[in-house]
Amino acid sequence: MAVTYAWRGEFADEELDALHAEGFGHRAGRTAWRERVGRHSLGWVCAREDGVLTGFVNVAWDGGAHAFLLDTVVARHRRSLGVGAALVGTAAEQARAAGCAWLHVDFEERLAPFYFGACGFRGTAAGLIAL
Repeated sequence: MAVTYAWRGEFADEELDALHAEGFGHRAGRTAWRERVGRHSLGWVCAREDGVLTGFVNVAWDGGAHAFLLDTVVARHRRSLGVGAALVGTAAEQARAAGCAWLHVDFEERLAPFYFGACGFRGTAAGLIAL
């Protein structure tokens, strides 16, 4: 099956909740994803295989030059097959088309090979405060 990618693609809250729960190891909740991304995001990318949501990434932004990747997730059966890199690549293309000059991401150390290798990010100094 071919995987298709859609900028600002359609999705149901329930299907993204299920994918997010699988990807991040928690129980599915009742998150109002459509409302959230519609209000706070430059856009998002949905990956679908035979109509089933198999990947997602959210692109938040500051309204100007900076975009930020959030919630990059790929269904377990599609991992390590290029779906995540294609999601991020599509997000980068669309952020660039919207006039953004920078795409930021933070991630757990175990994901460094994916973001630095497969996606082309480079390391920078950054800071974080847990709230």
